[in-house]
Amino acid sequence: MNLLLFLTVLVTSFVIVRIGAIAFQLTGLEWSMAKFQALSCFTATGFTTKEAELVTASRQRRRIASILIVLGHAGLVTMIATFANTIRPRVTGWSLPFLPGSIPAILQPWISLIIVIVAVYVIYKVLTNTKLVRKLTNALRERIVKKEIIKPVSFEELTVATGGYGVSKIDVCTDSPILNKTLSESGLRRHDITVLAIESKRKTIPNPSADTKILLGDKLVCFGKLENIRKHLCLTVA
Repeated sequence: MNLLLFLTVLVTSFVIVRIGAIAFQLTGLEWSMAKFQALSCFTATGFTTKEAELVTASRQRRRIASILIVLGHAGLVTMIATFANTIRPRVTGWSLPFLPGSIPAILQPWISLIIVIVAVYVIYKVLTNTKLVRKLTNALRERIVKKEIIKPVSFEELTVATGGYGVSKIDVCTDSPILNKTLSESGLRRHDITVLAIESKRKTIPNPSADTKILLGDKLVCFGKLENIRKHLCLTVA
């Protein structure tokens, strides 16, 4: 029973980390960074300063990180407790279906440990199967989006520089405040935001001029303080 509970918690932990990564990606993080941040929060390790800024600057991401941290601590305590009970020798002998007789108490922890190692290895091979993980990830993402648990944002933060400045790619949507305005009319420079390039369906315009008009579906590659970019361009960020 303890072994079954241990393996259940292990599989559940993987699913929780995967859901956390999907949630971070929907808030605008690049997928590899989203996976790393989800694992960092869940295990409370490897949370570097520059990457932490991407999470702490957004209320939605802070909420995701908080949930992962709480669940991670609870899962770790549960796994340790169930693992200890799994390899703990019992006073009364116990037997395995494929071995005759009762297992001596002195051998019980070692046999239990071997069973745990084999079971963890099998689970690891199953959960690292590319096709299976991809199907699971897509199913979880569709579920999260359908239930509106996390609202996807229309930007991708590409880099982070010192002092909160960085480069972001913004999707121009129907409710964008700069839609159908020229760069000079958008007022972005007043907020210390510089448009480095505009990607449209037709072509990419590097270093666009002030009279370049911003159209629906354009992608703006902007440099500036990320807080200002979120505030004035990313309406879906809480």
